[in-house]
Amino acid sequence: MAKPPADVNYTFSNDELEALMAYGEVMAHDEGEVLIRPGDRQVDCLITLTGETHIFVDGREGERRLGFMERGQFIGDIGVLTGQASLARTRMGVAGDVLHIPYPSFQRLLVENSGLSDIFVRTFTARRAFALSRDEAPVIVLGSALDRSVFGLRDFLTKHSIPHTYHDPITDPLGETIAKAKELSDDQLPAVILGAERVLERPTVNDVAVALGLDLLPDGAAADVIVVGAGPAGLAASVYAGSEGLSVLTLDSSAPGGQAGTSSKIENYLGFPTGVSGQELADRAAVQAQKFGVRLAAPVKVKALTCLEDKTYCVETLDGRKLKGRAVVVASGAQYRRLNIPNLELFEGAGVYYGASPLEAQLCGGAEVAIVGAGNSAGQGAVFLSKTAKAVHMLYRRKDIRQTMSEYLVRRLEETENIHLHPETEIEAFHPHCTDSDDPRLAAITIKKPGESFKVEAGFVFLFIGAAPFTDWLPTEVARDPRGFVKTGADIGNLELVRAAWTLDRMPTTYETSLPRIYAVGDVRSGSVKRVASSVGEGSVVVSAVHAALSELGQNGA
Repeated sequence: MAKPPADVNYTFSNDELEALMAYGEVMAHDEGEVLIRPGDRQVDCLITLTGETHIFVDGREGERRLGFMERGQFIGDIGVLTGQASLARTRMGVAGDVLHIPYPSFQRLLVENSGLSDIFVRTFTARRAFALSRDEAPVIVLGSALDRSVFGLRDFLTKHSIPHTYHDPITDPLGETIAKAKELSDDQLPAVILGAERVLERPTVNDVAVALGLDLLPDGAAADVIVVGAGPAGLAASVYAGSEGLSVLTLDSSAPGGQAGTSSKIENYLGFPTGVSGQELADRAAVQAQKFGVRLAAPVKVKALTCLEDKTYCVETLDGRKLKGRAVVVASGAQYRRLNIPNLELFEGAGVYYGASPLEAQLCGGAEVAIVGAGNSAGQGAVFLSKTAKAVHMLYRRKDIRQTMSEYLVRRLEETENIHLHPETEIEAFHPHCTDSDDPRLAAITIKKPGESFKVEAGFVFLFIGAAPFTDWLPTEVARDPRGFVKTGADIGNLELVRAAWTLDRMPTTYETSLPRIYAVGDVRSGSVKRVASSVGEGSVVVSAVHAALSELGQNGA
């Protein structure tokens, strides 16, 4: 078992406790009294003053105490900051007094007191990281490794940094034991077990999200700014808007990070000389945004954008909720392109993947894999997978990979013995493990080169072939280029402004679209540089224009 790092706990001084008193209320509790139950949302931040508060988790072997808090110490992890469902149970181990800081007051504290805020964020982050490193967790995924929905659930939990373990009841004796204990039959799997009491049978990703409190936005919620997309651009816009005092709703169809979140290691991002994974960067940015009061909800799919009579905007979600914003930042990025190969969908999640994270690396250990693409993401994925895979075959249509990939990555590929470059190649066909419909795994691929085709026993294929902009939800008045990317600023033609009925006595600002106070940043924007750093830059810079436009709206109502 991993040893807890030193920074998972902190003891407030008497002066710090005095400052904290202004945000909460002191309550006396008897020994054994339950203060927080698994599943409780937007819980109070609890700081022990006298006595002891004990923390328990319900894992695969029943309830187990994680630790206890004495005077000046506080319970919880990132969930206290985000309002997500608690994964632990808190009881009074020794009777005493506890300072309760309600969730709204705690959000105010994070913005008003930077010193205390830093302590909470640093400690909560360390605790969540430690929980992810442990081999036991209160969330258990149970199901066959051959079931693609199992991969989908694990992928979702991983992207949201939810501590969980996985067991296959067919091949894992412990998994079989858990299934029997929960009285789960094969037709009830996969299942997600949340603590001791709740079992989700054959859940969708949305079912799990609701159970964990990852989407707490009510219908009719309103904000100064609605940010659609939580990739680097959207998270940057959220952080800067929130830090500038604007109220912000941020939505993402999957999880924070976007395509960058699937990058195993970004080595050329400023300030990280040893590199940083896309997942870590996304986690940090999401916490940073929520620290400034941003309400982040995922997975939430956006259906439409309409202009209301009061010149504000309505963002409608696929589940029917209508959210109101005075400005909208479109950072919806792009959807992964798919290969035009028959039966591709049969192997998605069962041999074909879009991104290379530690979860995929675990699946393909010791096997041959193929990567399709020639961009930096493909190169990063190849280097990462080469550490566990037997061989990595890189397939790309160009003659020279240096046309689309950074030189440092090309050199890394050429120097890695088990990475094989295949220029001017593409996949011609997929071959299943067997014809049995109960075993849909990919076993091999046929590769086509000029004048020849050959078969490679690669059971794992990772696609990094670019993406199409996710703009179908935008109204027709928003001008786009021939490829569907959103035009902004000087790229918008006069005729396009006329069609959009632009009525302001100024032209659109740099990142503004053909509709006032609708902005586009990051990969979705026409002419953008597809790099994490540039997306972060656009997301941060756009906030000054949003501020000015909201002031303009308040002055003349137009």
